[in-house]
Amino acid sequence: MAKIKEVTTADIADLQDISRRTFAKTFADDNSAADLNEYLDTAYATDKLLAEVENPNSQFYFVFHEDNLAGYLKLNWGSAQSEEQGDGSLEVERIYLLAAFQRLGLGRQLLDQAFDQANALGKGRVWLGVWEHNQNALAFYQKIGFTPFSDHVFQLGTDAQRDILMEKVLI
Repeated sequence: MAKIKEVTTADIADLQDISRRTFAKTFADDNSAADLNEYLDTAYATDKLLAEVENPNSQFYFVFHEDNLAGYLKLNWGSAQSEEQGDGSLEVERIYLLAAFQRLGLGRQLLDQAFDQANALGKGRVWLGVWEHNQNALAFYQKIGFTPFSDHVFQLGTDAQRDILMEKVLI
């Protein structure tokens, strides 16, 4: 079983490092270096991450495998959701794992953490967005019971990309 730990402001340097590394590794081959670098510099700026960690409607969790930081989860509800989905919803905004730790069941454990948090907050629905070309992630979420319900634009630098919005009803 992996160890899951809530992220605090003292963890910002580690959060920034793993955010940049996982996102770049996952999406570098499919995007221009300029667009990727602009996104990494903006989305994972220290002050932005600090504000996100301090937001009372968001939570971050690190996951460790054999004492190695393997990835993290970011959850949002209420006004912190990246799109208005109502008070009964919890968003999984980020679930990132380093490549060396994929296919070990850690993603499932992080989603279980999301489901537990949704239940604790009285949320009956969990939703997330997945890039339409990320077939591995789409298959993973479908296997766990998420179904598509809409889509939206994810802006990566100058490139407007399509994310498929998926949901899982818990009650």
